[in-house]
Amino acid sequence: MKNNILESESFKSIVSAVFCALLGILAGFIVLLFINAEHAGEGIQTILLNFLNFPTGDLILENLGNTLVQAVPLILCGLSVLFAYKAGLFNIGAGGQYCIAIAVTLTCAVRFHMPWYLCLIFAILSGALWGALAGFFKAMFNVNEVIACIMLNWIGLYITNTILKRPAVMNSSKSLTYNITAVSPDSLLPKMGLDKVFNCRYATIAIPLAIIVAIAILIVLTKTTFGYELRATGFNKNAAKYAGMKAKTNIIITMAISGALAGMAAGLYYLTDMQQWETSAAVPGMGFNGIAVAFLGGLNPIGTIFAGFFIQHITSGGAALDTTYYNPHIADLISSIIIYLCSFVLIFKTIITKFTAKKNRTSSKEAA
Repeated sequence: MKNNILESESFKSIVSAVFCALLGILAGFIVLLFINAEHAGEGIQTILLNFLNFPTGDLILENLGNTLVQAVPLILCGLSVLFAYKAGLFNIGAGGQYCIAIAVTLTCAVRFHMPWYLCLIFAILSGALWGALAGFFKAMFNVNEVIACIMLNWIGLYITNTILKRPAVMNSSKSLTYNITAVSPDSLLPKMGLDKVFNCRYATIAIPLAIIVAIAILIVLTKTTFGYELRATGFNKNAAKYAGMKAKTNIIITMAISGALAGMAAGLYYLTDMQQWETSAAVPGMGFNGIAVAFLGGLNPIGTIFAGFFIQHITSGGAALDTTYYNPHIADLISSIIIYLCSFVLIFKTIITKFTAKKNRTSSKEAA
């Protein structure tokens, strides 16, 4: 029984994820020690407690709500990376797909005053189209999807900057897009009482929707013929083709769905009006952080929910570091170190697998 637990994939994923998270936290603490040893303990406590640092229940709830709202796009970008990975593809283009969906979402909301559901549908479709483009190059011309995605990331960024710089969408005096609340309140996601539950005006149906999507992805990948075909293509494209599966079509569909999830991430986040777009010289980090979320979650959709919340939790906690003792950029550095180390989950999972296999061989020899 004990051996069965140790050999289970779920156990290995959980242990690897916890170990990577603890290693990241330790590395962050060491950095704080080097900068200001006297206040390092207080600093790491601030990062780890996040919303629990606030003195009243209302403030704790509000900041928990803010953390959940900001975790939604991370979770969905993680699911985007995960879905492609299960089919043998590495979607490093979630940032570009997320970017294009921001342009479409804000244009639909701020310029055309569309209702929230149309804004969200167009965001999903735009992300799907951008993802399918990378899939098309991979399937038809054998262009490595990593290269195609990186190029499309930058193209997506510049298209987004160009589209959203229009006077009808962006307030040029502030270099920010207009608040959806002020210009098109019907474009905001419904709150359905969640704003009162969390005492947070940004809490909307985005939070439960992210969980529902994660469960749906789990069902599709594990319980459907379509999911089996995608995973089979990922394991061995030639064998899948020999078995009659449409490998090229599956590649395009996989990248389209992956892009749709990244597009949904942008729609669900920006339609809360928590953040406006500012002309940027860098691709949003949300897509790249989604890679860490996917791997920290053990490449499991349910694990991705917890991983996305954890990473956003430490990121928000890092933003609350006392700038009297630490440079404001230290928060980003600490969060980045933890996120980076979280991407080593598969390495530690492999080490655990080899260790348990060696232990089983030793036990077998002793029994013989």
